[in-house]
Amino acid sequence: MVTTAVATDRVTAGGDEPTKFEPIESWYPVAYIEDLDKLTPTPFTLLDRDLVIWWDSHAADWRAFDDRCPHRLARLSEGRIAEDGLLECPYHGWAFTGDGTCDRIPQQLPDAKAETSRRACVKSLPTAVHQGLLFIYPGTATRAVGTPVPLIPVPMVDGKPSDGWVMMNTFRDLPYDAMTLLENVLDPSHLPFTHHNSVGKRSNASPVELEVTSSDKLGFTGTWAEGPRKGTLGRQDSTFIAPCLMWHSLTSKQFGETITVVYATPTRKGECRIFARFPFKFASKVPAFFIKNTPQWYSHINNNAILEDDQIFLHHQERYLVQSGGSENFSQAFYLPTKADAFVFEYRQWLNDYQAAPFPGQTFSPALPTEKLLDRYHSHTEHCQSCSNAYKNIKTAKSAIVITAIFAWIVATIFALNGGENALSIGLIAIGIVGVGAIGWGVCDRLQTKLELGDRLPARNRK
Repeated sequence: MVTTAVATDRVTAGGDEPTKFEPIESWYPVAYIEDLDKLTPTPFTLLDRDLVIWWDSHAADWRAFDDRCPHRLARLSEGRIAEDGLLECPYHGWAFTGDGTCDRIPQQLPDAKAETSRRACVKSLPTAVHQGLLFIYPGTATRAVGTPVPLIPVPMVDGKPSDGWVMMNTFRDLPYDAMTLLENVLDPSHLPFTHHNSVGKRSNASPVELEVTSSDKLGFTGTWAEGPRKGTLGRQDSTFIAPCLMWHSLTSKQFGETITVVYATPTRKGECRIFARFPFKFASKVPAFFIKNTPQWYSHINNNAILEDDQIFLHHQERYLVQSGGSENFSQAFYLPTKADAFVFEYRQWLNDYQAAPFPGQTFSPALPTEKLLDRYHSHTEHCQSCSNAYKNIKTAKSAIVITAIFAWIVATIFALNGGENALSIGLIAIGIVGVGAIGWGVCDRLQTKLELGDRLPARNRK
């Protein structure tokens, strides 16, 4: 278990070859710590490798194993953490310690020692916890401790921002490549159009003159001297740390310091997980108050809507790029006549120069239907502690509303049939309860839908 990025012998991400970046030789975030359950194994796919994440109570560390038992290749993520704190296979009960060693084989005789064989072990990957995220290193384990974990420039204590910073976090499994995601977020010029009426306005569109200020194997930096909103917010600086992290930073009198951070973790060809972080250090305390007191699940509903602004066409765009020769031919496939695409050009050129594509030679699966592209439940809600709890509570509230309304109506009916001076009053109360319940049920149903599925009509196209 790697618990710190500080090491005596430093190495760089991407391997030692100066002209090639090996994606496997890097740290990748896989989950916010707050979304992991210490009592249940969690599956995750990283660089097309199925893993199981679990809490080792003996070492008080998170572990990452290959998600297959060495016995009969059953998925360990379908198993459990046994009473003694070991990871137990669901198929035959083989159990493993935090370093992947097999501790017991229930089927063997008492004096047998088959668990001592190397073939009984599970492959374990280095893990690290930083800034509230769990990172995994899928490459050469001996390089992990010396390879810097990609972190954002925000002071944090116990995973929470400090020194006046506040931060909004979200994540989602996206139906397109990590490369497509990074290309998209490195492009500030799409914001007024793609995200019109969500976080942008077409009226704010203006010439975008981007400049790359440094570039090498480990990434690049750039600046936008005028900055967003026709220069009213000041200069915006951008950073790409290979292979999976980028951010835009901005300091303005109106808002203080703001940073837009995106981690792009490649899962499979045509799939990735985004970790979006939005640190703010406001000039006023009022925005920070509202951010801190807005339920995370409610913020995530809005975050998902913003991600869906471009989700559908990016899913198809990367397939069109392949039809036009792929990333190696991007300068011919894309027409890039302005400096607004300087960061896109630099990123695609970096991928080509350092052969850094994570899935070379693999092809995309057939395009997904729109309903699948707009799925929120399986791509976010069920994996998010805040949203999954809200989802359960909303469904419970809907059931409670129905039961309460039925009970009130039955009581009113009984009084009405029996007559009496209170029958009318009780009937009116029952009607009121049913009416309020109907409104409440409708609100809950709408929120449930928002946690399940996105809106086919994006904000920019609504009248």
